Amino acid sequence: MENKIKASTVSRRSMILNSAGLVAAGVAVASKTAEADERVVKQGRLKQSVCKWCYKMPLEELAVAAKKMGLVGIDLLQPKEFTTIKKQGLICTMTSSHGITRGLNNPEHQEKCLQQIRDAVEATAKEGWRNVICFSGNRNGMDEETGLKNCTEALKKIVGLAEKKKVVINMELLNSRVNHADYMCDRSAWGIELVKRVGSPNFKLLFDIYHMQIMEGDLIRSIQDNHEFFGHYHTAGNPGRHELDHSQELNYSPIAKAIIASGFDGFMAQEFIPTGDPLKSLAEAVAICDV
Repeated sequence: MENKIKASTVSRRSMILNSAGLVAAGVAVASKTAEADERVVKQGRLKQSVCKWCYKMPLEELAVAAKKMGLVGIDLLQPKEFTTIKKQGLICTMTSSHGITRGLNNPEHQEKCLQQIRDAVEATAKEGWRNVICFSGNRNGMDEETGLKNCTEALKKIVGLAEKKKVVINMELLNSRVNHADYMCDRSAWGIELVKRVGSPNFKLLFDIYHMQIMEGDLIRSIQDNHEFFGHYHTAGNPGRHELDHSQELNYSPIAKAIIASGFDGFMAQEFIPTGDPLKSLAEAVAICDV
């Protein structure tokens, strides 16, 4: 009888221990599942990043969230911010340089702009990264041809360094109707002509989908016909420059598919201004473009 009681006690103890082990294992599995669920990027055919300026939070917090979601980096950073994102295994997918309104089309501003571009190219190349941004500047009464001529001359002074350092300088296409009045590089045709005149694979356009929807529309056709001139993409819903949801007129899934179909190997950065929970909105936008 005593042996039976001991056996029973051992059996119960084993069962309890086994049950505890199963529970622990279950918790571990659940934890791993929860962690995996935080990764929004499942397909990864389009390398996505996010623009820092849209999110009113510390860069480190945004970097941690971006890494968990499966983003590859953060857009529009200064070199002094590189260390913060490198801690999370991220890259700067577009390095900032000079300002928007006083750009390369005006000889009075060229020297300062070119020095800022030069510094950004050097810093980006040092990390083995790819992109530096630049801007045409505002018209201020300047005609289109003069603007093209001036930008071409300026860019030819710097593009040799970009070629040597294996960095791409990208001029952003911005709308001049809503957000950037009088900006010169406000249509893809003007920007494409500039790329042709510069004549280097290390100068391209940053095709901002939101801005070009306002200025010209017909986005997928433009991507299909002119993708070789586009080195980078930005997103936002229109109207409002907010989430990529059903409140706006753009359908981002087929746009993302068109970019992938073009053979694009660069980055698409989310650049919308969140109206609700910023990280929830970012995760939803990333999922929409992860086709």
